[in-house]
Amino acid sequence: MVENKGILLESGTNELEVIVFEIGQGIFGINVMKVREIIQPLDVTLMPHSHPNVEGIIRLREEVMPVINLAKALGFPESDTPSHDKLIVTELNKVKVAFHVHSVSRIHRISWEQIEKPNKLSQGLQDLTIGVIKMDENMILLLDYEKVVYDIMPDSAISLNKLEGIEAKDRSHKQLLVAEDSPILRQLLKDVLEEAGYTRLIFTEDGKQAMEYLEGKNGQRIDLLITDIEMPVMDGHHLTRRVKENPALKSLPVIIFSSLITGDLYHKGERVGADVQISKPEVGELVEHLDRLLEIQ
Repeated sequence: MVENKGILLESGTNELEVIVFEIGQGIFGINVMKVREIIQPLDVTLMPHSHPNVEGIIRLREEVMPVINLAKALGFPESDTPSHDKLIVTELNKVKVAFHVHSVSRIHRISWEQIEKPNKLSQGLQDLTIGVIKMDENMILLLDYEKVVYDIMPDSAISLNKLEGIEAKDRSHKQLLVAEDSPILRQLLKDVLEEAGYTRLIFTEDGKQAMEYLEGKNGQRIDLLITDIEMPVMDGHHLTRRVKENPALKSLPVIIFSSLITGDLYHKGERVGADVQISKPEVGELVEHLDRLLEIQ
């Protein structure tokens, strides 16, 4: 089991712990907070007509979950040493998924400031990479795991059908700032918020950009901030703490909208002063809280 301790005792430190693993010659990292445990591969039950990247399903302590072959998803060759293979059991957006990887090494504690945005050198994986950690002689890639899952399980994604029951009305007199590093999620959020009537949207790719916008002399009033947690340079918890500690910004409502709203991280969000915390992909709930905080009648 992965012990989710240590960093959870602190709030808004702009740090995270990553589990480093390998696929072929590639070195990757995943946030400890997404990982439930790391296990030896189990017998897989094949599923007819499943996505080519899905090996099948496993039963783990009475829970059934899909196994995603991450090598296939990334276009890498299969393992040369299958005896070293591992399953990383994760929970993303309230969905449990096991990622099949080739080996797992260790846990590193780092600052989000050490994580650079991906570029064309990210081993051809820039579309799936949300950050690059340069450590010693290695480059560790942080993947957009939500996108890997969304490509296979579209129903788990943010979508317009999750707005069912939300009354259409003009909400365009309110301006929202959204900090979200994933390009696919920025587009999905833009689509659903505009469909709900929130058409005045400003997007940033990380918390530092959002903070600079809020502190800058841009002349545009921001009525509410929506932020992800996991972002390069500055994460959502650190951003929220900075906003709430700034006398000029502390009254700004902040909604944390993340795939990492678990029990421990919910308490961490409370400690940094978040007004509301919502788990992706519940955009209907997001719009309901926007209307309440912004007093939309």
